[in-house]
Amino acid sequence: MPAKNKPNEIYITRVYDAPVTMVWDAWTDPKQVAKWWGPRGFTITTHHKDVKPGGTWSYIMHGPDGVDYPNETVFLEVEKYSRLVYDHGSDGKTPPLFRVSVNFSEKSGKTTMEMSMALATAEAAIEIRKFIKQAGGDSTWDRLAEYLSATDKFVINRTFNAPMDVVFDMWTNPKHLSQWLPPTGFSMKFLSVDIKPGGAGFYCMTGPNDMKMYGKTNYLEITKPNRIVYTQIFCDENGKTTRHPMSPTWPETMLTTLTLAEEDTNSTRVTINWEVYGEATAAERETFHKAKSGMTQGWSGSFEKLEEYLQKVI
Repeated sequence: MPAKNKPNEIYITRVYDAPVTMVWDAWTDPKQVAKWWGPRGFTITTHHKDVKPGGTWSYIMHGPDGVDYPNETVFLEVEKYSRLVYDHGSDGKTPPLFRVSVNFSEKSGKTTMEMSMALATAEAAIEIRKFIKQAGGDSTWDRLAEYLSATDKFVINRTFNAPMDVVFDMWTNPKHLSQWLPPTGFSMKFLSVDIKPGGAGFYCMTGPNDMKMYGKTNYLEITKPNRIVYTQIFCDENGKTTRHPMSPTWPETMLTTLTLAEEDTNSTRVTINWEVYGEATAAERETFHKAKSGMTQGWSGSFEKLEEYLQKVI
């Protein structure tokens, strides 16, 4: 990893389940980059992209609200399959906001992307962090993971200022899990739970107007301190399998794969991979695919609550 703790820099690390050649092409080919660049809900139109030292990438980012954002990027270093350095954040008329350095490395068929964004001051870095969070900018790197995947899945990452063993406990201790996992405006109560490989959970979530949703989780794998895999279904109060109460074409069973990674001495990156499990109709898979923006909002709300909860318990 790059050296940490420079106050004027922002760091991002991701590991992609794809060879470095595939990741590099996804970054540098305008047709491919159009499939994933930008926060969820955004699209881009590239006018030209010349990936070489001194070359430029001129594009328009189209927001979901119809607002267009001109962008002009200038490449300073280009080492094929290894490194990119570029100035970013200009609209073609204003100076760039920051300098980005991206290093790519491959191991066992997976590619690690290490990125730093250097700003003029620590204060500027704080403001850009706030802006990225508000705009959902980190979902860009989740969209890249989805684009590189061989299957249709939803990916979301979040970094928490807590040691990995503490974050792992937030997922495996029912007392903690029920405090932050439910969607915003809902509470959660486990009716029965045994969080271990082969174990299961049966819970009720209560929302506005006393709305109740029941669900079951079946734990397939728990590897302390960095991996949990489980399936999830909706059910009625008796535990009988039902469908999503507000989306009848939502897939019956979902598979969640959670991985944790240490980013610094006391920070942990959580990666969620969410995908359809088992048999599903074309309509169900399409419902899942189209709901990714909503999934981002849902998981982000839960993560906000986890962030607040961690501040209370550590």
